[in-house]
Amino acid sequence: MSIWPFFDIFTNILVNILPMKLAQLGRNLKDSRKRRLPADNLARFALRIGVSRATLQKMEQGDLSVSMEKYYRASRLLGLEREFEQLLRLPRSLFDD
Repeated sequence: MSIWPFFDIFTNILVNILPMKLAQLGRNLKDSRKRRLPADNLARFALRIGVSRATLQKMEQGDLSVSMEKYYRASRLLGLEREFEQLLRLPRSLFDD
């Protein structure tokens, strides 16, 4: 079996799907920041999560170069730590004990 079909799937995810999902994550971050901490401008929020203003702007644009650890710090400040931790959690099955 050739690896090319898997390569095509991986390429599609990397090129098409991941950027869209990260862009949505960035929009969600920006919306949450503005709703939960309306007094914080970009510079203040960035300072509070330990990143530069430029990095926060990248985060709010869904830039692939920003580590998930920085998004996690933002989620903690916004009171969304639990939601962040749910990202990769499998739902419980009726057959789980």
